[in-house]
Amino acid sequence: MAEEGDVVSKTFRALVERADRKFARVRDFPSYGRAQGQHYFQKVFKAYMRLWKYQQEHRTELVKAGLNRWEIGEIAGRIGQLYFGQYTRTSEARFLVESYVFYEAILKRRYFEGCKVKDLGVRFKELRFYARFLLVSLILNRTQTVKVVVEKLKALVDDCNANFRETNFKEWKLVVQEIVRFMNADTTFTIASARPFRYSAIFDCHPNSVQDVARFHAKKVLKFRDSILMSYHRNEVKFAELTLDAYRMLQCLEWESSGSFYPKHLAETKENGVVVDYSGTSGLIDMKLVADMTDPTLPPNPRKAILYRPSVTHLIAVMATICEELPPESVILVYLSASGKPRHINASPVESSGGPKRTTKNKLTSHNSLEQNFSSPESHINGKKGSSDYYDDYLWLGSKGNGGSSNLYPGDIIPFTRRPLFLVIDSDSSHAFKVLHGAERGEKAALLLSPFRPMFKDPFSADITQNGSQFTFFLTAPLQAFCQMTGFALSDSDIEVLNNAENILSTAFSKWEVILCKSPSLDLVWAQVLSDPFLRRLIIRFIFCRAVLSTFCSSEESEQYVPVCLPQLPNSLSPKAEVVQSSVSQLANHLNVADGFHFDNT
Repeated sequence: MAEEGDVVSKTFRALVERADRKFARVRDFPSYGRAQGQHYFQKVFKAYMRLWKYQQEHRTELVKAGLNRWEIGEIAGRIGQLYFGQYTRTSEARFLVESYVFYEAILKRRYFEGCKVKDLGVRFKELRFYARFLLVSLILNRTQTVKVVVEKLKALVDDCNANFRETNFKEWKLVVQEIVRFMNADTTFTIASARPFRYSAIFDCHPNSVQDVARFHAKKVLKFRDSILMSYHRNEVKFAELTLDAYRMLQCLEWESSGSFYPKHLAETKENGVVVDYSGTSGLIDMKLVADMTDPTLPPNPRKAILYRPSVTHLIAVMATICEELPPESVILVYLSASGKPRHINASPVESSGGPKRTTKNKLTSHNSLEQNFSSPESHINGKKGSSDYYDDYLWLGSKGNGGSSNLYPGDIIPFTRRPLFLVIDSDSSHAFKVLHGAERGEKAALLLSPFRPMFKDPFSADITQNGSQFTFFLTAPLQAFCQMTGFALSDSDIEVLNNAENILSTAFSKWEVILCKSPSLDLVWAQVLSDPFLRRLIIRFIFCRAVLSTFCSSEESEQYVPVCLPQLPNSLSPKAEVVQSSVSQLANHLNVADGFHFDNT
């Protein structure tokens, strides 16, 4: 029997080593591209599935041979990592849910608890497990799980500080600070009744416009298959390598289940009708549970390459790869959120932000400094462009001043306009990218460009390092962005008031969808993507954002605080259109904040 136990133990260790070697090969594979290492991933999954099955079948012998509970937890964690890696590469919800299932099982079965206090290596494994589980739970909007894991992470960091005084845990303290700061900024945690960022058939598919959208057919129809999301601002809210703005856009480009298919608690595994006791070393995880947690009726999510603080050359390489692999008749969404370095602006957007009321000195300074910057792009649209026009202003992607290697110029985007682009630029130098309009090399690009500066009733809300970008917030959560701008306290509000506000917006968006579908002046650039629910929703929310900001600031300030789209959308949905202003006015009156707006006798 002893010899048999030795054989089982040696076989198990060999399987662990083999799986770990394969895991090391794929761990650092890039998360973009349609065929990046898929063959290797299949091999790694196969190796870990074999390992998992083996430890289940020989659990008794392995326990006698000295198998620790944390070792099972580590294997389950590796499988969770693999599934999450597949989610980042494919954006398929089932992989994200699979990852969550394994991580939650590790937590509930306390695989890392009860280990020897002096085992520093195991403590680090547990710390990394909590950090990875937090990221998965954040993306899945499992707010209660996040709160539980944060408390466990805090307690573990404190315990490690007390028991390993010679080891520095400073970076783990920063991890705790990051997630707490993220939770304070993310309205998913602060507003229990907030609607999901993801596209919901219940909330975002408007019954009054669904037939018009279904009948709409442009001369050319593009499918939204791929996106690139990049956000970099100094000291911005983030957790791990996921910034608040990228997090909001990520969820905005995914489907929400029509039902509550994520269970509140992991189902207890039973054998012969008896609940399994997990207090001992156990390896039972129902790997088919995901089939009951996903919604098979939903279409696939568009792929998303999420880049964290990339170099300009890396960003360009990713764009080139995705453009090269893009299927025919498809469009790429490129979302870039970063600070700019316009030639004529020295003040940061935060320093000069505020509500509609400003001092005369600030107004004069802003207009004098911006006059040339605004007039120049417009002249580019109507006249000829020089090569220098594409390389004047830029987005700044570097954390330190390292010259042009961190500067992304409008001219850097031009080569990629050989494929259809849906470009969203959120920056204080976004208008520099107007020069792309008319300079495309094959396909006209759709451009949504943010204002130069955010607009808030309370100037302190303008700090992007605390609240994220206002323009991105309007595109991903319009009502919450509206309330933040006007100073309306969402967390203290009555749920019925919020629901009625959401209904006002839904009615307005439904009307605007019908107008877009029936408009004879709708440019083909917008018409060819209007059938896609994600891009259509972004267009509608842009119309709302533009109307709100136009009526919230005075006309003399509008150029600074109003976003721009190119080509132009129909005049029937301009900020001054009655059907648009009346909806904004109705919402403002409903929330008792209309005194801050300038409506045209609506």
